[in-house]
Amino acid sequence: MKIIAKEHIAEDLTKFVIESELIAEKALPGQFIILMVCKEGERIPLTIVDTDEKKKTITIIFQEVGYTTKLLGRLESGDLLYSLVGPLGKATPVRNYGKVIVVGGGVGIAELLPVARAFKDAGCAITSILGGRTAELVILPEQVKEYSEDMYITTDDGSLGEKGMVTDPLKRLIEKDQNYGLVFCVGPLPMMRAVSDLTRAFNIKTLVCLNSIMIDGTGMCGGCRVTINGETKFTCVDGPDFDGHEVDFNELMTRQKRFISHEKHAMCKLDEKIKK
Repeated sequence: MKIIAKEHIAEDLTKFVIESELIAEKALPGQFIILMVCKEGERIPLTIVDTDEKKKTITIIFQEVGYTTKLLGRLESGDLLYSLVGPLGKATPVRNYGKVIVVGGGVGIAELLPVARAFKDAGCAITSILGGRTAELVILPEQVKEYSEDMYITTDDGSLGEKGMVTDPLKRLIEKDQNYGLVFCVGPLPMMRAVSDLTRAFNIKTLVCLNSIMIDGTGMCGGCRVTINGETKFTCVDGPDFDGHEVDFNELMTRQKRFISHEKHAMCKLDEKIKK
């Protein structure tokens, strides 16, 4: 599980190319891996952004926001991961939906890239909407543009594209033309909820890629459970893609806050280690 290459692509956003022959052979768009940085560490899920069967590698992009991702970001090219499991989850249901809008926010744009590529290969006409707090956090625009007929960019501060939210160009697009076969969205939960609320009014099929708290990744622990159309599902084995109109976002957003105090405590311990 050797890290072949490391690249900082934006503030607290890091890309790793990792040696993993079997995962590179089997992974499909939308699937993810679970890794451990060290023996005493936790297991964290990360989306597979790219694969290279010839080089026997996979690519991940992650945001350094918590204890484990901070530790992960301190690794360098040539270092080894303690464990790496995958591919996990169901692949995104790719087919020719006709005209498709893909919406990505922040680090979610990295997860959007392989899906946009797959939809394009399936014959879809892709319109992309990318958003971030600032210009620096709108990552991979040229790579996404390669698979897009049209692309729109929004930033909270107006430093790139138009000032506003991803729902602004999305609303204009579907008010003008409601013949979209699919909207696919990945990013922060509030963004995915807003997109789903908007498309529901126009009855446009919408898939969201959920990032629930996850531990084992095989459906046993129940940590990643979500309510979909009134039924309990597990993001790791039933997802991560779900019908955005059926997701109980209020419940999910509450569950995502469950370990905030634990994470703050862990970050304090990490800061102490760094100072030593």
